Amino acid sequence: MSRRPPRGEYIETDTGNKVARKATLVGTQNIMLGGKTVIQPEVMIRGDLVRSVPSSSSSASAPGSNTAVAIGRYCFLSRGCCLRPPGRLYKGAFTYMPLRMGDHVFVGSQSVVQAASVGSHVHIGAKVVVGEFAIIKDYVRILDGSIVPPNMVIPSFSVVAGQPARVIGEVPEGGHEAFELRDLYKTVGNNPQPAAPS
Repeated sequence: MSRRPPRGEYIETDTGNKVARKATLVGTQNIMLGGKTVIQPEVMIRGDLVRSVPSSSSSASAPGSNTAVAIGRYCFLSRGCCLRPPGRLYKGAFTYMPLRMGDHVFVGSQSVVQAASVGSHVHIGAKVVVGEFAIIKDYVRILDGSIVPPNMVIPSFSVVAGQPARVIGEVPEGGHEAFELRDLYKTVGNNPQPAAPS
């Protein structure tokens, strides 16, 4: 019998990311995590879908140009969600563009996100589909089951719902604290803390 402590359900990185051992991150060299991000089991992040650059172009490309998925701080990816970069034909070849997420982004379970960019303080509900190249600004709430069509731009402080999704309201004044994910972050991991009473 070995005397090693049991392996936790999460791998905790130096920058405070908590990545479930049962999550699937493909092409990890192309995935950037900002820190204090939670990736729950059965999450799929497709870092292998990276922009292909023709070899005839300048070989001194800017560093970080092959980041497929960039995730900010205090993001929470719920069980079974999928992040994949959007792709399109560009100069006659099919290529992928990076998916960028801001800070304090919550992605609900079973949701698929293929947006070009997701701002900060965004709540994406469960079973939501965010179409390719959608742009979601800051302080947006997308309700459960919504389907955001490709290329849709969702303005800041919007509440969005429907299939296809449309703006149905706005985030109330003073409702911005609801997007804060620091307390939720503490409830997950190998040494979870109980949620603070609200």
